[in-house]
Amino acid sequence: MKESKITVRSQRRRKRSRQKRQAWSVALLLFLLVLMADFGAGFLVGSSWQKSTGKEVYPENGALYTDGDYGAWENMAYDAQGNVMQFDDWQDSTAQNDDGQDDTAWNLILVNDKNRVPEGYAVNLVDAGDGERVDERIYAPLMEMLEDARESNWNQLPRVVSGYRTTEKQQKLYDDKIAEYRKQGYPDEEAEELAGQWVALPGHSEHELGLAVDINGATYDVYLWLQTNSYKYGFIFRYPGNKTELTGVAEEVWHYRYVGVEAATEIYEQGICLEEYVENLEV
Repeated sequence: MKESKITVRSQRRRKRSRQKRQAWSVALLLFLLVLMADFGAGFLVGSSWQKSTGKEVYPENGALYTDGDYGAWENMAYDAQGNVMQFDDWQDSTAQNDDGQDDTAWNLILVNDKNRVPEGYAVNLVDAGDGERVDERIYAPLMEMLEDARESNWNQLPRVVSGYRTTEKQQKLYDDKIAEYRKQGYPDEEAEELAGQWVALPGHSEHELGLAVDINGATYDVYLWLQTNSYKYGFIFRYPGNKTELTGVAEEVWHYRYVGVEAATEIYEQGICLEEYVENLEV
C-alpha cells in the first residue's frame, strides 16, 4: 500500500513537472513572437506604403545605425550619370557667374516633370548607410534629423532607403514600372501615364540631385514627426497630397528634400510646395 502511494506521488510530481515545462515553453514562444513582431514592424509598416502605391520596395540590407556610426565620407564627385569626375571638371561644373553668385542656389534647384536636372550637374557624394549616398552638404542635417526622430520611431534610427540615383537607375525604375502596368493589361500609352505618377522620368527625379531621400520608419508616427519637424533641419515634405496638381507627384509620405532651413521654414509656415516657393522668388 505504501509503495502504491509513493508511485502515485511520483506520477503527480512528474505530471506537475511536465506542466511547468510546457508553460515555460509557451511563455518562451510568445516572447519570441513578440520580439520578432517588434523588429519586423519597421519593414512591414514603413514599406507598406511603398507596396500599396506601387513604389519600389527596397530590401533590408544592413543593420540599423548605432550612435555616432553614420558611414564614411567618399570624397568623390559624380556627374548625373554616376561617373566619377576629375576634381577640375567638378569645379568647372559648379563655377560661379561674374558677380560671384551661383546661377541657381544649389539647394533650390527645381526638378520635376517640367524641369530636368541641369546639364553637367555634378554632386559630391557621401555614404548615408545601407549603400545609399547623398550630397555631402546635406549629410550632417540629415543625420541630426534622423537621430532626433528616434523617439517617434520606437527608439530606432529611421533609415534612408533611397538617396542619390544615377540617370540609368532612374531609367530602369521607370521601365520596370511601365512593364508592371503592361503586365496588368494596360495599353502602352496608359501604362506610361500611370508609371509617371509614381516614378519620375529619367532626368526629372530629385534623387538625381542627391538632395532627396526616401525614409523608412518602424512606425507611421515617424512620418507625422517628420512632417512637423523636418523644416528645422532644412528638409521639406516634398509631395503632400494637396499639392499633387503642382508637383505632378502623388503623395509620398517617405520622400524628403533638402532646401535649407530658411526656405524650409517659409515653405512649412506658408503651407506651400517647392514649386510655389521658387515661383514666388522669381516674381
